[in-house]
Amino acid sequence: MYDYLIVGAGLFGAVFAHEAVARGKTCLVIDKRPHIAGNIYTETINGITVHRYGAHIFHTNDKTVWEYVNKFAEFNNYINSPIARYKDELYNLPFNMNTFNKMWGVKTPAEAMAVIEKQRAEAGVTEPKNLEEQALLLVGRDIYEKLIKGYTEKQWGMDCTELPAFIIKRLPLRFIYDNNYFNDRYQGVPVGGYTRIVERLLLGGEVRLNTDYVDFSKKNERIAAKIVCTGSIDEFFGYRYGTLEYRSLRFETHELAEENHQGVAVVNYTERSVPYTRVIEHKHFEFGRRPNTVVTREYPVVWKKGLEPYYPVNNAKNNALYLKYKELADERLDVIFGGRLGRYQYYDMDTVIAKALEAEKSES
Repeated sequence: MYDYLIVGAGLFGAVFAHEAVARGKTCLVIDKRPHIAGNIYTETINGITVHRYGAHIFHTNDKTVWEYVNKFAEFNNYINSPIARYKDELYNLPFNMNTFNKMWGVKTPAEAMAVIEKQRAEAGVTEPKNLEEQALLLVGRDIYEKLIKGYTEKQWGMDCTELPAFIIKRLPLRFIYDNNYFNDRYQGVPVGGYTRIVERLLLGGEVRLNTDYVDFSKKNERIAAKIVCTGSIDEFFGYRYGTLEYRSLRFETHELAEENHQGVAVVNYTERSVPYTRVIEHKHFEFGRRPNTVVTREYPVVWKKGLEPYYPVNNAKNNALYLKYKELADERLDVIFGGRLGRYQYYDMDTVIAKALEAEKSES
């Protein structure tokens, strides 16, 4: 008999387990994958730390969370400055004066604003009915056509005219020459990768990998006083009301016999005709100088049962369905739901940590 059965050895589950063990509770952490750390799992390939499930850059404005995570790792001073590639054209992200200068030859914020305002007016959109119209209203046609349209359609598997406008309520435009993607005060990548953080968080608890909750629970109904579920909430309830929708990803990782493949950690490919959304060169996250390199191509995939659910599809239909599952969850006083899948919400890492700390604190 444990105090907590924690389903999922990712960030939420690991933080919850660490705090619970610290106050004398017993925890059993299970995960269906053969490794801990969930989607932030990192591994070493010939001396290079590789983010197996896509690029993860830690960033936050929450000083408490920043100080907390720094207890488990040393962070470097990596600044996320991705590049967008449209055909043979390269643009800085986020949309800033470097982007505008490359696209239109403008040199001052006033000139850039004038071009964008002119294109907004030409679009003639006042009440956007879909994502395309929302983007045209926010940034004009050039930025939309080159840097938003194809990437977004690949990501969601739908035309922008079929996607709801609320997906991009705002698109940040920076009228300064600054390529730092995030505005957060604290930013970096843990030296040696994220797996080490989760290893340290899980010290003191018991961990069983290659263990599926559905099968495990049938044989161990009363193994814990409470369950912490970070898996899909609809799966937990046996898909009683139907299946929530997700987007999945496929990764192709290769080691290359070259020192520097693309000169930056992340390049987004914004044409829809290019099947992958981005290429990640992992050594640049830690300023690597090895003679080899490792790159990963990231492909969006239509999710179906059996695939890993990465992003919830938070449209009106799915949000309404989630609320029905949340009603069931609220009735289960013996279960705590957390993380992206348990709450059916996209969260950055700092938010996951904050919510895990909050959830565990409410237990004390």
